[in-house]
Amino acid sequence: MTCAARQPACAPHAAGVQAMKLTSPDIAEGATIAHEQLFNSFGCTGANVSPALSWSDAPAGTKSFAVTMYDPDAPTGSGWWHWVVFNIPATTTSLPKGAGDVAKGLMPEGTIQGLTDFGVSGYGGPCPPPGDKPHRYQITVFAVDVEKLPNAGATAMPALVGFDLNFHTLAKTTITGLFGR
Repeated sequence: MTCAARQPACAPHAAGVQAMKLTSPDIAEGATIAHEQLFNSFGCTGANVSPALSWSDAPAGTKSFAVTMYDPDAPTGSGWWHWVVFNIPATTTSLPKGAGDVAKGLMPEGTIQGLTDFGVSGYGGPCPPPGDKPHRYQITVFAVDVEKLPNAGATAMPALVGFDLNFHTLAKTTITGLFGR
């Protein structure tokens, strides 16, 4: 496959091109997610606080960013979207802890926190079914080639946001945290 089709898998990795980086003081790659980030419903008693995130090395041409948190292990047949954020201005390189709480207003101006599979906007932390093996929670930052996703608005379902991202992602970077109960 060539990158001429601009598929997300074609993020720049050529010699001399640095890949995007994502870090969080709250979630380490492959580590168990803290109680603070867990959902506070469905039998879970977490604080439902979104993690702080910082990213760097976005490619030239980045006009906005998107952030998602996805559980591919959810027993739904299609995974579970815990957080969907898009139209983050290209000048932004981090989100503070708690930015996923829509009521706090911590997102940069113009940013949209789309609907999650919980049916509401904002961050919804991990809460896998009791007895399941630990689930993987993939937090991904996307460098996007448009300022605003063309089909996605505040009430867009995660699949529609993903559809737009499929055609507008220049590069992406992911941290995967784990949680089981």
